[in-house]
Amino acid sequence: MFLQEYLAKEHVERFVVGLPKQTNGRDSDNLPRVRNFVRQLAKTFPDIPIDMWDERYTSVLAHQAMLQSGIGKKARQNKALVDEISATIILQGWMEGRGNL
Repeated sequence: MFLQEYLAKEHVERFVVGLPKQTNGRDSDNLPRVRNFVRQLAKTFPDIPIDMWDERYTSVLAHQAMLQSGIGKKARQNKALVDEISATIILQGWMEGRGNL
């Protein structure tokens, strides 16, 4: 598992996981899968705390960041890249929310 290998090399203080919500604030259809993932994560790494952070609009913000940076259309269609930028936005929001930035 990627996380086990990563944690063998790096110190991780906590996990921050995106909390999927609809724009109206209600739970998204994907939330049960994310909660299941979080339960498995907590079971596998019981000593590492897990925080969930609202991920609404992160894909939109990721696409805006890509446009502003001049990334080409083909790269903007790369879901993995959008997800990576979205994850960065989630972490930044979490850090700002805790006063860490």
